[in-house]
Amino acid sequence: MKFKTIFVCQKCGYQSAKWAGKCPDCGEWNSLAEEVKQMESKKEKKTRSFTDFSSEIVRLTDSKSAELARIPTQIGEFDRLLGGGLVQGQLTLLAGAPGIGKSTLMLQVADALAKERKVLYISGEESISQISGRAQRLGVKNPNIYLHCETNIQNIITAVENEKPDVLILDSIQTIYHPEFTSSAGTIGQVRECAAELVRLCKPKGIITFVLGHVTKDGELAGPKILEHMVDSVLYFDTEKDNVLRLLRPHKNRFGSTAEIGLFKMTGQGLQSLDNASEYFAQTSASAALKGRAYTLALEGSRPLLTEVQALASPTHYPFPRRVATGVDLNRCLMLFAALEKHVGLSLDNKDIYVSIAGGVKMKDPALDLAICAAVISSVKDVAVPHNWLFLAEVGILGQIAKVPLIDRRLEEAQRLGFKTAFTAAVTAQEKKKLTGITLQEITEINELALKLR
Repeated sequence: MKFKTIFVCQKCGYQSAKWAGKCPDCGEWNSLAEEVKQMESKKEKKTRSFTDFSSEIVRLTDSKSAELARIPTQIGEFDRLLGGGLVQGQLTLLAGAPGIGKSTLMLQVADALAKERKVLYISGEESISQISGRAQRLGVKNPNIYLHCETNIQNIITAVENEKPDVLILDSIQTIYHPEFTSSAGTIGQVRECAAELVRLCKPKGIITFVLGHVTKDGELAGPKILEHMVDSVLYFDTEKDNVLRLLRPHKNRFGSTAEIGLFKMTGQGLQSLDNASEYFAQTSASAALKGRAYTLALEGSRPLLTEVQALASPTHYPFPRRVATGVDLNRCLMLFAALEKHVGLSLDNKDIYVSIAGGVKMKDPALDLAICAAVISSVKDVAVPHNWLFLAEVGILGQIAKVPLIDRRLEEAQRLGFKTAFTAAVTAQEKKKLTGITLQEITEINELALKLR
């Protein structure tokens, strides 16, 4: 058996015989790491797989699809994010920054599932006493939860086959290593092979599996991209600026939608589901008219969230005025600024403009367009926008106003939150039949909005 030294890109997996400062394949700088590769002869039998994952060949017409029976965790935001609950044999990858609450969430999920199922929690980062201490703080005392500290994938497979758990939690995939590979844990080859072993182990047995993963300084999942292709669901944990609210976003979900978003609030007792997100954002807002502020209801999945858009237009001291956007697409904002200059007559070439979504969240809903325009007009004209006004429409480059999807659901939520006036495109009688305490201002062009803000 022979060994040779190679350099592997930790970003894309490119292999090179010599070190280079820049990866020739993906262009990443300082990503080539030295690894020792085992050279196998043709006579040696390759035995890299501990588990089997194969089936007989059958006709498509003769195959039967399994019913997706949902297993709820009773954690409202988590179940809704996954499409109603977990599916038997589902493999979920949870990624997030250090200290954001991945292990906390997994312990709470384990506690909920252990009421009727056996849970095996394997940690490669913490000792049993550390996990036990966190469990005591969270009030997790279920006897169906078993703890195990291990980093060897072969020993993990043995533990799973002996204990026969219904739920497996692995924290984290970057600390696990395959004994037949000489490279360090967390490298491209180790992460790929360990993840493949987990898929071959858990899928045929129907074990619900959670795999925790680290992220890089750029916020992307550390390790090979193929890791995300192997699993059924990929969830990313984000946080906003005050480090209290946690946002769980699905980047992939074979058993549900990827348009949903889960909101959690970090407390001393763990993560709490934020079922009524609009009221959470509403209570942080002032109940008085402000200059440069406008409200809208952005849609995340099937749920409208109250969103506060802030804009500041100030005289510039530079030859080219600055344009800064936080939480919203800057290119979209530039298009809206051009539409305001062309169709409303605002002079913006001598002003720096800053647009921000309050709370640190990121939104891509077209309903933000009219609110951004209203906030910019308010700041430029130095006119306050009433706190009970709402703006719900998409703005085109020609200055026309277009209706946004699910306008009836948004308006009902606005009425519940106490808004009195909503600026929208034309709304049908069917969509506004349940509205009683809110007045609709239906506009067709952006200059009509400018006339209202005087």
